[in-house]
Amino acid sequence: MGGEPRAVAEEADRSGATVERLEVHAFTVPTDGPDGQESDGTLTWDSTTMVLVVAHGGGRIGIGYTYADVSAARFVESKLAPVVCGGGALAPPVLWHRMFAAIRNAGRPGPGAMAVSAVDVALWDLKARLMEAPLTDVLPSFHDAVPVYGSGGFTNYPLERLTAQLAGWVEKGIPRVKLKTSRDPDSDPARLSAVREAIGAAPALFTDANGALSRKQALYWARRFAEEWDVRWFEEPVSSDDRAGLRLLRDAGPPRLDIAAGEYGYVLRDFMDLLGARAVDCLQADVTRCGGITGLLQVAGLAAGHQVDLSGHCAPALSGHALCCVERLRHLEYFHDHVRVENLLFDGVLAPHDGVLRPDRSSPGLGLTVKWADAEPYRVHGGATG
Repeated sequence: MGGEPRAVAEEADRSGATVERLEVHAFTVPTDGPDGQESDGTLTWDSTTMVLVVAHGGGRIGIGYTYADVSAARFVESKLAPVVCGGGALAPPVLWHRMFAAIRNAGRPGPGAMAVSAVDVALWDLKARLMEAPLTDVLPSFHDAVPVYGSGGFTNYPLERLTAQLAGWVEKGIPRVKLKTSRDPDSDPARLSAVREAIGAAPALFTDANGALSRKQALYWARRFAEEWDVRWFEEPVSSDDRAGLRLLRDAGPPRLDIAAGEYGYVLRDFMDLLGARAVDCLQADVTRCGGITGLLQVAGLAAGHQVDLSGHCAPALSGHALCCVERLRHLEYFHDHVRVENLLFDGVLAPHDGVLRPDRSSPGLGLTVKWADAEPYRVHGGATG
């Protein structure tokens, strides 16, 4: 009995908690690819930058992040922190609305939406920690686990590394894997044959052109992918801006080959346009780009309304929790670069078992703790902490 008044008082304090301040950090981690680079159908890169937001309120912190240019960190500080700080820590959607209103003239799609995403995730994590509950229990969850597919297979990988990576995921119980294609289409048959031999006949094989092909090229390769290597997923065969081209591939391509796009959706209209054009068999969304968890909830509703499945793009340490709230969930991209970065920077990262990520319900929020000492050598923005 003696502890009840104190417990009631603590609950009241939490319910009135405000967001007191945002810390913003950024870390750039070099890739581990050949000659320090990785490449896909349309881009080559040598590092990955995480913009990390730590939200303080009610004696707790919440963590969120996006994968973006370091300029997104400055965007958070200049445009978002002033409208978030002082707001209710238990009302992330209210603050989400304020943030998008505040960046109308600065630009909502692209870096603006990515900055909002990082803050929104931090606010949801803060709310869950204030409630002393895992994030999946705070969200309107439909699932308790998220199926994953192993993703990497960069176009500059030698065959030995390519096959070892994809076969390694299969050996760990992940029954679906993806490789990048279409930078040099003539080299893809040898790459696909080597991969199929390495993984065997049973695992599902996915490909991702990153928008590198023309419509007729994509239709030609879609048929070959499906017929010769039993490929079941063709991501961005043409640019995601070419909705008519995606629709052509969906309508005229092999019936067992799903066409996917949406990872570059930033605002709700981007997803409405893809769905309205009937351009995809499976919609994609990235919680670090689409407006965070609040944005993902809206995209999930759109997908359900159109009777289309939704697949999560990358950021597995966040997405393993967030995607549990997607009713028509297909799976999540377990992306090599993000897995490396998240394991380097955080304790509490989820690992797949039997092909799924299962949120840890013994820890509040996302269950992540920043490894500040390990992160410090990669810092490109913000002051040391921890």
